[in-house]
Amino acid sequence: MNQNPKKTSLLRSRKLYERACRALPGGVNSPVRAFAAVGGQPIFVESGQGSIVFDIDGNRYLDYLGSWGPLILGHAHRRVVEAVRQAATRGLSFGTCHATEVELAEAIVRNMPHLQQVRLVNSGTEAAMAAIRLARAATGRSRIVKFKGCYHGHADSFLVEAGSGALTFGAPSSPGVATAVAADTLLAEYNDLASAEACFRTDGQAVACVIVEPVAGNMGVVPPAPGFLAGLRALCDRHGALLVFDEVITGFRVAQGGAAELFGVRPDLTVLGKIIGGGLPVGAFGGSRELMRELAPLGPVYQAGTLSGNPLACAAGLATLRELEKAPPYPRLAELSKRLAEGLRAALVAAGLPGCCNRTGSMLTLFFNPRQVRSLREARNADCEQFAAFHRAMLKSGYYLPPAQFESWFVSTAHTQKDIERTVDMAADILRNLNLG
Repeated sequence: MNQNPKKTSLLRSRKLYERACRALPGGVNSPVRAFAAVGGQPIFVESGQGSIVFDIDGNRYLDYLGSWGPLILGHAHRRVVEAVRQAATRGLSFGTCHATEVELAEAIVRNMPHLQQVRLVNSGTEAAMAAIRLARAATGRSRIVKFKGCYHGHADSFLVEAGSGALTFGAPSSPGVATAVAADTLLAEYNDLASAEACFRTDGQAVACVIVEPVAGNMGVVPPAPGFLAGLRALCDRHGALLVFDEVITGFRVAQGGAAELFGVRPDLTVLGKIIGGGLPVGAFGGSRELMRELAPLGPVYQAGTLSGNPLACAAGLATLRELEKAPPYPRLAELSKRLAEGLRAALVAAGLPGCCNRTGSMLTLFFNPRQVRSLREARNADCEQFAAFHRAMLKSGYYLPPAQFESWFVSTAHTQKDIERTVDMAADILRNLNLG
């Protein structure tokens, strides 16, 4: 079952990492890439095709990272690459209007009926930051409610009990965030509606919005409890606050219309990224015309960006969304992911190890945890050392998993049933034989 029966060394990756550490802080441009949470050294990827990535040492890996979610069609999809190639021949950036940005915005709105207009930006962080600014301006209030373990990018307001790398590295409240800024962020427990209600009892008239990942993806995958999202919608309506869905991960990942469609709850503002850029840097936020007309140049809320609506990112995103519209893959992706999750759960049981596997659509996380994970508190009970040992063994065997316990695995349309079966068999073998004690 080994993906790399003639596994070579990681000598070239090791040498390149040594060079990187001299030029880049920690040798990386995003913290989790450093492999600090799983031990060992980061690999340097040279290329990807379909469900496979290759490192600079010639090793081949079945990939469940998918660039952290954008590559729903797999690596180097033919039509996406061709769209980018054609766009590049016309120019890399204009800093002015072009047709493809309009077409991408139309495609997003067409597939997400709760959005009437969107503004394209360059990252999920930027989109979330701008959405909060818009919510504050629209309501005339300053405070926001966010949930422990949810990650909305690295803007100051969000780095309070954050998920993703901030959780992995044990720094949920980052140095450099001003106390006054943090004071405007009220914290609630994910999947605990009563804790959100408590924030409103304390500061209800000052709360501009509630921002939430409708499916938490940055403390590992944690689906919303029945009634949780609908309860937030009712709570915001009752207090005159806006509901903001951060669908950077879930947008076009869990359903054509994102989590809003999947769970039947309509947010006031939606934050997007990842898939709408097809693998290139992008972000977007959107809502009703009434809200969006508050943005400059129509309204007083200022937001701008030199590279917003970059033609290459728009071309990649538009090509990706057209593929998803042409042949919606969601039932097949959900079935493959279900088989993977069920196989991993069975492998844990057969190995006599405590754990669970959470899944929504084509997102999933294997937790080395004695109980089902429904919140950050329960996620933190996971045995990160066990996950690290499992990760190292899977990587050595040719399977590239996200290098931290608190992240999502992603299944793409390039994965096959055989890929899933091979992954389950390898995981079962490793869990039976690896000393995780």
